[in-house]
Amino acid sequence: METHAGQLFLQITQSPDLCEFLGLKDYMGVMYVITLVEKVVPVSDEHVKVTEDTFDGVDVVLYQPNVQEAGTNLRRAVIYLHGGGWCLGSPRMSPYDLLARKIVTELDAVVLSVDYRLAPPHHFPIPYEDVYRVVKHLFRKEVLAQYSVDPERVAVSGDSAGGNLAAAVSQQLRKEPGQPIKLKAQALIYPVLQALDLNTPSYQQNQNMPILPRTLMVRFWSEYFTTDKALFRAMMANTHNSPESSILLKFVNWSTFLPETYHKKYNYSAPAISQGAEREAASMEEPSRSFADPRASPLLVPDADLRFLPKAYILTCEYDVLRDDGIMYATRLRAAGVAVTHEHYTSGFHGAVMFTVWPTDFLIARRMISNYIKWLMENL
Repeated sequence: METHAGQLFLQITQSPDLCEFLGLKDYMGVMYVITLVEKVVPVSDEHVKVTEDTFDGVDVVLYQPNVQEAGTNLRRAVIYLHGGGWCLGSPRMSPYDLLARKIVTELDAVVLSVDYRLAPPHHFPIPYEDVYRVVKHLFRKEVLAQYSVDPERVAVSGDSAGGNLAAAVSQQLRKEPGQPIKLKAQALIYPVLQALDLNTPSYQQNQNMPILPRTLMVRFWSEYFTTDKALFRAMMANTHNSPESSILLKFVNWSTFLPETYHKKYNYSAPAISQGAEREAASMEEPSRSFADPRASPLLVPDADLRFLPKAYILTCEYDVLRDDGIMYATRLRAAGVAVTHEHYTSGFHGAVMFTVWPTDFLIARRMISNYIKWLMENL
């Protein structure tokens, strides 16, 4: 019987703390069991051809329509980036394998699923840099020709931390002088987009929700930057901002960018600013610069940097600490003139699209994936 990753999350998100306390294994080492249990060996079938390759030193899994003779028509492509808080996950997990096959068969598209390196062994910006290198490699003329990809019909997409990486890459490609690559679309599924304010209404409302409680999301953020527990403690208290990062808080002010219906009972209070002597450890200084980096927190850019970004699809869920990140990004992108489709699921929860494998094959997951692929069909 196959056990679903979401079901495992419910059972063991609390146990890693105990294991770490007892010295048995580090927290993320225990959590990685989820990835291992869900792993499959992607194989070709009558509809989909699956190959594994390395793009500029980064492992990728390629899914293509399985046709006997290569046609002359170029295909659209989706670069997919898995979730898992930059610490967990793999393209070879069964829900991602199934999603890639569905995109291939319904869109007649090529799917490039990226196996970027994970924290804590590989802290920011390594996962981001892996993804950026893969995108640039795909757009090499010989690679586009090899996989029959139309360079004008390429989207970057991902869920959770993968949505973060997709948004960051979309921005950075636009910033690079003389960059010829033009992504047509970005599709972000409950993305995580900022590390400056971890007390937005959705962080407070859903702090104890299964799958992704606030403690786990903060742990993911801190592990992305450093193994020093001082940062985790400061982020839990929302006192991790330095005077340098505080000037960027205006870009994540939820009282401004979050529609009132999502304010709920909460009142805005700007995160505390820690001065040098108050910071718990000198080793927090480098991570504090990292979480103010837009490659880690794509919401932290001025409006001018949002203009001319590719059209966006943003999926958010009511029962998700990351809900407000996605909604604020949709608000800011629209204000900057970007075409945005925002789908909010009032009964949705973080990680829902992973619930496609028996015995947790949920209707809401099927609905989300159906709407997501429909948007790609119409916009890519």
